[in-house]
Amino acid sequence: MLELRLMHHYTNVTSKTLLTNSPAAEDIWQRAVPQMAFSGNGKTYLADAILSVAALHLRSMSPNDKALVRASHAYSASSLSAFGASLGSGITPDNAEALFLTATLIAFQASASRIFVKDDGDSAPGDSTSRYVPPLSWFHAFQGVKTVVANSWQWIHHSDIVKVVIDSQPGFQLNLNPRSPDSFFGHMLEGLNDELMNEDPRLLSTTTQAYSHAVSVLNWAHKNYHAAAALTFPATVSKRYVDLVDARRPRALAILACFFALLKRMDNVWWLQDVARREVMGLVSLFEPGSKWWRHLEWPIRIALLDGSSIPQDIWGTELEEQAPEQQTVGSMTQHIEIFAEMLHQHAQPPIPIADEDLIVPDSPD
Repeated sequence: MLELRLMHHYTNVTSKTLLTNSPAAEDIWQRAVPQMAFSGNGKTYLADAILSVAALHLRSMSPNDKALVRASHAYSASSLSAFGASLGSGITPDNAEALFLTATLIAFQASASRIFVKDDGDSAPGDSTSRYVPPLSWFHAFQGVKTVVANSWQWIHHSDIVKVVIDSQPGFQLNLNPRSPDSFFGHMLEGLNDELMNEDPRLLSTTTQAYSHAVSVLNWAHKNYHAAAALTFPATVSKRYVDLVDARRPRALAILACFFALLKRMDNVWWLQDVARREVMGLVSLFEPGSKWWRHLEWPIRIALLDGSSIPQDIWGTELEEQAPEQQTVGSMTQHIEIFAEMLHQHAQPPIPIADEDLIVPDSPD
C-alpha cells in the first residue's frame, strides 16, 4: 500500500515540483518517466528513484512518520546500489535514457535529503557537538548527471524525452571575464594571484580556472530571470573547485556561500526550503572571527536572513534579465553538453560520481 501511495503522490504532486520551467518537461516527469520505470524492462533503479523522491516529499510534510523515514532511506539505497551496478556494467542504448533520468532524480534526492540532516544524525548548523559539513553530495550528484549525459550522448541525443528535459533548463551563456566592471561577484577573485604564489605548479592553472569559472556561473545565475538557473552551479563547476571546497579553502567556501544565497529565490520549493539560510550560516560558522573573508560574506548573509523568497532589487544587487529566444537557442544546454561530450571522449573518461555520505574532516579557514 505504501508503494501505491508513493506512486500516486509522485505522479500527482511531486513531479510538478522539479523546477522544469516547461509544460512539456513536466509532462515527461509526470507520465513518460513512470511509464518507463514500471515497464518491466529491469529499470528498477529508476522506479526506486521515483519512490525515494516521493517518500522524501511526503516526509517533508510529515517529518514524524517513521514509515516514510524508512521508505526514503530504503528506496534511496536500493536505487543507488542498482544504479551503480548498471553503470559498472556499462551504458548501452537500452539503458542510457533510464540512467540519465535516474541520475537526475538522484540529484534531487541529494538536495532534498539535506533538509533532514538533523533527523538523520548528520552534522548541521547549530549543532554544538559537531562542525558544519558542506554538502559535497550535491556536487557529486549534479556532476554525476553531467557525466552520465556526456558518456551516453551518442545514444540519448536523439531521445525526445531527454531533449525536452535538458532544454527545459535556461540557456547557458557565460561572460568568461569574471573580473569585468559589471561582475557582481568579481570581488571573490581579489588577491587570487598572491594566494596562489605557493600553489603546486601542477595545479596552478586548474585552480585559477576553477575559481574564475565558478564566479562566472554565479554572475550569470545572479542576473537570470529564472531562479532555477542557480542549480547550474553544482552541475558545471569543475572537479578542481569541488576539491577546493573539500579542502576548506576560504575562497571556495565564500563562493559556495554565494551560490546557496542564490537559492533564496526558491525558498518556496519544498526540497530547497530554508536551504539558503541553513547552508550560508553553516559555511559562515567555519570562518574564524576577524577573517579577511567576512566582508565577502556580507551579501550572502544578508540574503540568507531575509524572510520569504521575494527579494527587493536593491538588496539582490542587480536587475533580472530574461533571455530572448535567439539567445536561448545559441546557448542551449544541449549544445554545451555536446561540447562537453566531445571533450570527454578526447581524453580518458573519468569515473561517474555517485552521491554518498560526505566524510570530511574540517579545517578552519582563516
